[in-house]
Amino acid sequence: MEAGRPRSRKRKLGANEAPAPAAAAEKPSPKSAVEDQDPPLAGADGGANDRISQLPDGVLGDVISLLPTKDGARTQILASRWRHLWRSAPLNLDHHRLCRDRKDLDAVVSRILSAHPGPGRRFCAPVYHLFGDRAETADAWLRSPALDNLYELELCSFDYRFGLPYPSYPSEPQPTPAAAFRFSETLRVAIIGYCHLPDSTAQGLHFPKLKKLGLERVSISESSLHSMMAGCPALECLLIQHSFGFRCIRINSISLTSIGVKALARHKGRLFEELIIEKAPCLERFLQLSSSRGLHVSSSGSLHVSVIFAPKLKTLGCLFSGGCSATLTFDLTVIKGLCVDSLTTAVCTVKILAVDMRALSLDAVIDMMRCFPCLEKLYIESTGPGKTNFWRRKHRDLIRSFDVRLKKIVWRYYRGIKSHVNFATFFVLNARMLELMTFQVHSKDYNEEFFAHQRKMLQLDSMASRGAQLHFTPDASHRCARDFRVHDLDLADPFERKEPYEFHALS
Repeated sequence: MEAGRPRSRKRKLGANEAPAPAAAAEKPSPKSAVEDQDPPLAGADGGANDRISQLPDGVLGDVISLLPTKDGARTQILASRWRHLWRSAPLNLDHHRLCRDRKDLDAVVSRILSAHPGPGRRFCAPVYHLFGDRAETADAWLRSPALDNLYELELCSFDYRFGLPYPSYPSEPQPTPAAAFRFSETLRVAIIGYCHLPDSTAQGLHFPKLKKLGLERVSISESSLHSMMAGCPALECLLIQHSFGFRCIRINSISLTSIGVKALARHKGRLFEELIIEKAPCLERFLQLSSSRGLHVSSSGSLHVSVIFAPKLKTLGCLFSGGCSATLTFDLTVIKGLCVDSLTTAVCTVKILAVDMRALSLDAVIDMMRCFPCLEKLYIESTGPGKTNFWRRKHRDLIRSFDVRLKKIVWRYYRGIKSHVNFATFFVLNARMLELMTFQVHSKDYNEEFFAHQRKMLQLDSMASRGAQLHFTPDASHRCARDFRVHDLDLADPFERKEPYEFHALS
């Protein structure tokens, strides 16, 4: 604040109040003012020091539409220059952290939609508690002019997003609100959850601009699912989680770059059991997601995946061992769990692999490297001690003939016990292109004594790659496969941790 400038009065907005239109904002009442308001920015009314306010309205509107809903609405009180911008910017309405009391959410959403003239950028709200005589509320939301030309639509439920059931839900999945697909011509992202898509609705859908589609706990027939995918000619990311009503999905798409799937363990409806990637010339990432450990096993087995044509496939995971009968087939090469049953043709395009092993097995990882000989990044999650992992005699012929091309290894739940040390030293002593190994350790082991002992045990003085670094961290070393959503599928490396983390480097 500039010297001598009078300080603005602070105003408060009730936690559940909708943002007021611009006209009302000029004469705030105690109930409509903003909570914990900061003083206006220096020069916010056009002073030379406020370069942000000098940006064009279109640029500021784009910034506001990317902010969380509450923060975007609060920009109205920064200064008179900002007062009209929230109403003129595309609306971003996301129910997360919008209310302290979830029981008031319906009224808050309704007030925001009535206060904003549109168009809409994103609408994310629970609707499936609004069934029966309350279904008109959800339909009215979706028909609001504030959502015209919507880009992103996410229809979810309270118990999924909040973690607690509120209020009561119907025993069977309900159809989506009647107006849910009026945005089909403009949508770029659609996430549909906890509903039933009848054939009469799904088979008539066409999304000419849709790039990301997520189906989460959706009941849909096999024919309708294929019809829906065929109606998305620009689709790049497809996520299917815990959905049912179909047994097999066949992928034929010239635009898909990423696929993520998570099969149900059991359900009274028809279960997802088979995925066939017949023709996907642009597919780069295929992710098998987990709920707890690896793929859920269905009542008739596990998900069976066949890759017939995906010449650009680069990222694969999470492959799971430990009693899982899931299979992954490339031509005549068959991988069951983490066991290569038949290695006829190596898959040279895959460079990033994530595995989840109950029993840590060097033999299994070596089989994966033979199957994917150009592998550069390996993500490992293993909570058990595993086998002895002795390798000097067993794999001495391999060491002479096989070129380990790994550049990065990230290991979750490293314990420093003998079997883990044996596993790690295979790469320390043989991976000549290695750049970084990261070990997530228990917080009790994150100390100088443990580091000194591991430096000796891992034989760092004899490293094959002299420039390689070893990091120990108490934080999660990489993203777990069960955490992904459709927005994560287009990341170049979806397993890589993006946030900074604490680590200790061994040298």
